[in-house]
Amino acid sequence: MIAHINDLELYYEKTGTGKTLVMLHGNGEDHSIFDEAVEVLKQDFMCYCIDSRGHGMSSPVDEFHYDDMADDVIDFLDEMDLSDVTLYGFSDGGIIGLIAAAKCDRIKNLIISGANLDPGGVKFHWRLLFRMMYLFGRDPKIKLMFREPDIKDETLKKIRAKTLVLAGSNDLIVEKQTRHIAETIPGAELRIMDGEDHGSYIIHKTKIGESIRDFCSH
Repeated sequence: MIAHINDLELYYEKTGTGKTLVMLHGNGEDHSIFDEAVEVLKQDFMCYCIDSRGHGMSSPVDEFHYDDMADDVIDFLDEMDLSDVTLYGFSDGGIIGLIAAAKCDRIKNLIISGANLDPGGVKFHWRLLFRMMYLFGRDPKIKLMFREPDIKDETLKKIRAKTLVLAGSNDLIVEKQTRHIAETIPGAELRIMDGEDHGSYIIHKTKIGESIRDFCSH
């Protein structure tokens, strides 16, 4: 399905019945990484899985900024008139979720996995790899990751959604920053997933669906 947002076409798939859940993928991916999770969630949630701008079947763009992508999500919620939303974001989707939740009162529950506040929140050897990838490919999606985000504590403190902060114990995100996010968002819960890396419990996995369902049930 297509939503016309900010002069772009955003592709999304809508599956299930029940409470509203919006799912946001990471950099260079698309909505299909959540196919297995949706199988777990569709009995309890109406799942809206969106391709971010410049990803999947959404409109291409020349450059990327997290604030623009967060505005796309907010405008999508407005366009669809979705309220009491549970928003789940993985990696870049988690960054987008943090920014959107600080500005949008339609988001009731926020769950993020492997999000960072600034480029320094990514472990050094991964930052070095991303720079090398950009030198060879000049992909603006890669450039985004070592230029942004720049999320301040003031933004985190504006989030009023019930929040769960997730990361793998072997994540590419510095654990100190993950803990800081959870400590700064009012009332947020933190879970470090033992033995997991950045996407091992998320990409084409049911485990993240179980975590979302369990968090929203209490």
